[in-house]
Amino acid sequence: MVCSTVREGMNCPFMTAKGCNYNGGICHEIDEKCKGCNRSTEFSSRWYCTVSPDPSLKWKNGDCNFASHVSAASNGKKAKLNPLKASKRSNR
Repeated sequence: MVCSTVREGMNCPFMTAKGCNYNGGICHEIDEKCKGCNRSTEFSSRWYCTVSPDPSLKWKNGDCNFASHVSAASNGKKAKLNPLKASKRSNR
């Protein structure tokens, strides 16, 4: 249904005919870690996440999986090379 509390006009899975059934009844503002994300939008002079009603929970166990401003760090390990296939490639 369409949100009628904080993010008016947007589809929300927590809206029902009786109102918002999310914990607390309203969406929470973005966390400091969310600054710069493409998924944050301003509603009534406050910034909210368009994906999650409580963005601080997304950052609880590390990086948010929806954060567009955070890139995944590579661990620097190279994939194991099959020596038989490598020898066949070098013969070409």
